[in-house]
Amino acid sequence: MRVIYSLQGLGCATCAAKIETAAGQLENVEKAVVDFSSARIFLDVVEGDTKRIKSALQETVAAFEPHIVVTEHKAQRQKRSIFTARNLSYFLGIIGFLIALVLPDMLWKRALYLAAYVLAGHEVLLSAVQNARGGRIFDENSLMTVATLGALAIGEFPEAASVMIFYRTGEFLQSLAVDRSRRSISALLAVKPEIAHRQVGDTTFDIAVDDVAVGDLLVIRPGERIPVDGTIVKGFSVLDTSALTGESLPQDVAEGSEVLSGSINLSGLLTMRAHKLAGDSAVSRILELVENATANKAPTEDFITSFARYYTPIVVGIAVLIAVLPPLLFGGAFADWFYRSLVFLVISCPCALVVSIPLGFFGGIGRAARQGVLIKGSNYLQALHEADTIVFDKTGTLTTGQFSLLGVTPANGFSAEDVIKMAAWAESASSHPIARSIVAAYGEEIDPGSITNLEELSGFGVRAQLKGQDVLVGSEHLLESAGVQIMTEATLSGVHVALDGTYAGSIQLADQAKPGAAQAVQALQSMGMQVVMLTGDASPAAHRVASDLGIGDVRSELLPHQKVEALEQIMAEKKTPGKVVFVGDGINDAPALARAHVGVAMGSLGSQAAIETADVVLMTDNPLSIVKALETAKQTNGTVWQNMGLAFGVKLLVLTLGALGLATLWEAVFADVGVTILAVLNSTRIITSKRPTAPRTM
Repeated sequence: MRVIYSLQGLGCATCAAKIETAAGQLENVEKAVVDFSSARIFLDVVEGDTKRIKSALQETVAAFEPHIVVTEHKAQRQKRSIFTARNLSYFLGIIGFLIALVLPDMLWKRALYLAAYVLAGHEVLLSAVQNARGGRIFDENSLMTVATLGALAIGEFPEAASVMIFYRTGEFLQSLAVDRSRRSISALLAVKPEIAHRQVGDTTFDIAVDDVAVGDLLVIRPGERIPVDGTIVKGFSVLDTSALTGESLPQDVAEGSEVLSGSINLSGLLTMRAHKLAGDSAVSRILELVENATANKAPTEDFITSFARYYTPIVVGIAVLIAVLPPLLFGGAFADWFYRSLVFLVISCPCALVVSIPLGFFGGIGRAARQGVLIKGSNYLQALHEADTIVFDKTGTLTTGQFSLLGVTPANGFSAEDVIKMAAWAESASSHPIARSIVAAYGEEIDPGSITNLEELSGFGVRAQLKGQDVLVGSEHLLESAGVQIMTEATLSGVHVALDGTYAGSIQLADQAKPGAAQAVQALQSMGMQVVMLTGDASPAAHRVASDLGIGDVRSELLPHQKVEALEQIMAEKKTPGKVVFVGDGINDAPALARAHVGVAMGSLGSQAAIETADVVLMTDNPLSIVKALETAKQTNGTVWQNMGLAFGVKLLVLTLGALGLATLWEAVFADVGVTILAVLNSTRIITSKRPTAPRTM
């Protein structure tokens, strides 16, 4: 069982990592994941008393950050007030420091510096004492305390005060930047309506969306969002579905149209009937999926968390050696080398990495959602970046799935009308695209009572009794296995029909490529991707579609389990370390979606099975969405590596300058806090980017 709590007041990324480790060791907790980006903790717990678990969690969190409050529900993300008691103390410290700067050199000058130091840094000092009592000596509070107390010990009162003020200034700006990032992501996904207008007779009254019942009549006025999924029963209008699908083109709706919650009614007055509760509607599923995505961390995030545990102690050890060895071995001045060691202590905190990397991935997930792509975790976002092979299902993915009737070839004295009628009656209960196309082509009323012993054979066809006569409708393999001799050869998708063991004829069908499919394939190939198509369709039809789309690797006439085998063969034959992505319809291709490194369900927003099976869900039928997903993944990972390079590069530079005596504590504080702020701001570029993701062309 998974429970989620908000950590109100969480602003320290290194503390988040420590809370995650400690929470994972609580009784009845199997796994703990802290998402710094949204200030939440995910706990996988055994069935039990969640109140007791929450109480134990609060005690654990308080041991690291006493001001953090564990709450049941995610708090509304609001702009943080800067007029707090801790900020007032910090502002008074700045004023005292500025006054001390202009005073002549006297006792009061040092007293003001010391007062400024305490006012600005008392929380840092108290946290360091508390950490020391708990045996935690390698966090930023302890390191900053040791460094500034060391500066005071050697008489550097102005520098000790200024460094503490600069550190608190950086921490203050960092908290504002992180809060801004969190609020921007929350605002991006704030598409869930709160109020619905229920109509009873001639009366309309407002209710909470959570109180909407299935079957309720709801009125949607122009400018309002659709509250729950349902069907229009009166009126016509145009809907803006961009918040759900990423598509800017408005959608026309009229009586009988199905609509999704979160869409905006742009013009006419609509009356709709609710088909789902608020918690089961599209917008709720999207928000839940995106918000919980950060529980699945990318390997880069896990690496940085592990790296930080060893990096800081190593740098502290080097700082001690710098302070002790040169004076002992080479006779250098102890105060000089001690000061250099203080620079090492200040710069050792890996905040820039621990803060900016999860924010970068969370921003990428949010940006993908804005484009109509739901990614279930930052691990899948990174896997998309590493992909070099895209495997597509054909029907419903690259093609429309709506087959057109090209012709009927009767045999053994049967007429074309007999063949299409038998096929339509037998296929009337099937949901397969070919079956629906045959029923639509027949176009006449079908009496379900005339059909008995109906059996659908996945990948082969159907067997049924029609008014007491045995009918077989399906592939060549189905009829041959029943001892029926095929007398025609289909050049396209051929559906064969037999009555009481006698071959009756075949039906030729063909489906068309989706708009944008060829453009998507071309864009993927220009990105260096290998594109493969798998299908259960006949070889001639499969190769015709592949030729139209420009796909060279086609594997046809595959049953559902054979698609998985073909996918495994593709993965085994790969000579590169890149990931394999499978794109399917999310229902029939569930085994292949689960087997691929990344399973992508296309155009299956309304399918709960698709959302549960796939790692990525595309909210439109447009194949170009997979190009958007890959480009967002590449941009996100590029930003994450920029942050890592910036943090490592600046820290290494200042560490070197500090060891040589060419850097002061000011430069060290900038390398720690300043770089953190820059990295956080760089991460926010992902979600606020306005750059179009048009596919590349050759």
